[in-house]
Amino acid sequence: MDRTEPIYTGDERAVLNSWLDYQRATLAVKCQGLTDEQLRERAVPPSNMSLLGLVRHMAHVERAWWRQIFAGEDIPRLWGKDERQDADFEDVDTASVKEAFDVWQEEIERARAISAALPLDAVAARPRRGRDISHRRTLVHLIQEYARHNGHADLLRERIDGMTGE
Repeated sequence: MDRTEPIYTGDERAVLNSWLDYQRATLAVKCQGLTDEQLRERAVPPSNMSLLGLVRHMAHVERAWWRQIFAGEDIPRLWGKDERQDADFEDVDTASVKEAFDVWQEEIERARAISAALPLDAVAARPRRGRDISHRRTLVHLIQEYARHNGHADLLRERIDGMTGE
């Protein structure tokens, strides 16, 4: 998978979206070319982190922020996270790799559509956290969330086959 470098000029929305798409593509690149078993491979104990777990986690994050918080959809959390907070990371040994990547891509496409329909100043209520949040702040948060987890993905990938890089 090729990544498009984030843009250097443009309006605020275009810059934020280009960085978010770059971070999304970076996670895909870190997973590219690996077997299902390699994607399931855990970091060092006691961590339950794996590349497949990161993909499942980011599908959940996309769904929660865009569909549940901004679109107000009454839908369950992915991967059984309503019952177990870390289910996205814990259940990778039996999880379908194809399903995880398909769901992640579906959630990204829905996220793009929801985000595109909102002004950057749109505000969503977050009743569980007690604070409202702007669309702009959510885009920045997701860029940060992907970037942090892409650092994890980089270390996981290096451990699996020695591949490093941005």
